[in-house]
Amino acid sequence: MVANKPVLTLEDAKRVAAAAESEAAANAWKVVIAVVDEGGHLLYLQRGHDTQFGSVETAIAKAHAAVAFQRPTKASEDAVLSGRLIHLALPGVIPAEGGIPLMRDGAVIGSVGISGVRSFQDGQIAQAGANAL
Repeated sequence: MVANKPVLTLEDAKRVAAAAESEAAANAWKVVIAVVDEGGHLLYLQRGHDTQFGSVETAIAKAHAAVAFQRPTKASEDAVLSGRLIHLALPGVIPAEGGIPLMRDGAVIGSVGISGVRSFQDGQIAQAGANAL
């Protein structure tokens, strides 16, 4: 028997990115938006011409961490801030808000990562993107 499971399509990724972009634009925030599939592979990347290029890898890393650990990257940020420093030693952890898993039918099908402004603002943008799915 072949199992059926939900997947994140390119169209889904574009919809997530468009919602995230809309939230960023509404606040005049310059960000990079990265959407990865369930394996953490980049599916869609968007960077405005005037957004710092250092945010490209950070957005991808946030998206990868959110899907790898199947929780928002804010969970690791909160853990580190409360003294649970083991999170700093876990491979692939980004202890900064801005990565959120994307869910469909109760399953993690990918994630969105945002970088470019303060972490809580990145998180706000990522949540707007995730809500579009």
